[in-house]
Amino acid sequence: MSSSSAPTHFTLNTGAQIPAVGLGTWKSEPGEVTKAVAYALKDGYRHIDAALIYGNENEVGQGIKDSGVPREEIFITSKLWNTHQPNVAEGLQKTLDALGTDYLDLYLIHWPVRLVPNESHDLLPVNPDGSRSVDRLWDQSETWRQMEEVYKSGKVKAIGVANWSIPYLEELKKTWTVVPAVNQVELHPFLPQHALKKYCEDLGILLEAYSPLGSTGAPIMSDSEIVEIANKNNVSPATILISYHVNKGTVVLPKSVSEKRITDNRKVIKLSEEDIAKLDALAANGKAKRINTPLWGWDLGFDDWYSPKK
Repeated sequence: MSSSSAPTHFTLNTGAQIPAVGLGTWKSEPGEVTKAVAYALKDGYRHIDAALIYGNENEVGQGIKDSGVPREEIFITSKLWNTHQPNVAEGLQKTLDALGTDYLDLYLIHWPVRLVPNESHDLLPVNPDGSRSVDRLWDQSETWRQMEEVYKSGKVKAIGVANWSIPYLEELKKTWTVVPAVNQVELHPFLPQHALKKYCEDLGILLEAYSPLGSTGAPIMSDSEIVEIANKNNVSPATILISYHVNKGTVVLPKSVSEKRITDNRKVIKLSEEDIAKLDALAANGKAKRINTPLWGWDLGFDDWYSPKK
């Protein structure tokens, strides 16, 4: 999966090994994701990142089955959705049933926001005024307590969080007895989150990068400085962006349903310190851009997030 000196795996604080590159399945259409997962596993991937809210876990599970790769060789991650925060075991069971497995290698709290289901929608409920149906009094430490319970049950081999900022982790730290193994957040050179990375590293929490290649809202792959580094290394901008994270000790989760891109996204090269320093500086030099800010009407504690009123 990599050249001679870029790592292929990282070690979680549980002692388990996690492959450095995983296949993301967010926004992968149900009809396409089965083939993409099966192809990726046959092609050498051993890490699949799923979530209940993606609405495609049945198809992801089918792709795993179709691949013929034994379950114990695959690192499977999924995420507890916001509406299931008061009943983690129930949310987990829905995911296990959909994926067709009796355990997960990693289970994450998807967002530090509890949504209250109502007749408007099971998973994305809204209030009569159109705002999200958020429980503003919910205590995330209660969700984490239940995450620790499913961890102890053996149904998940590691637990962690996604989209958690330093202030939220500081609050959770007051009550946790199991330190999160992972914090999965949006990460790329336009949103490097240096302070969060250092904070998590100091606690033994591994960062995972979603949206590593940007999107239409942040055309990172066509950025002139990134293209220049790619040309210098004789690889694609995507390879530079994926390698950037692995070189920095971060798991990276590129998403694709194209067989060629799935194969290409496994390629990781060793980057020079100079290249990493240039990529690290892009956001500070005026290119800072966050792509994914769901309108929870909630301040998630990141410096560049919108105010709670929006």
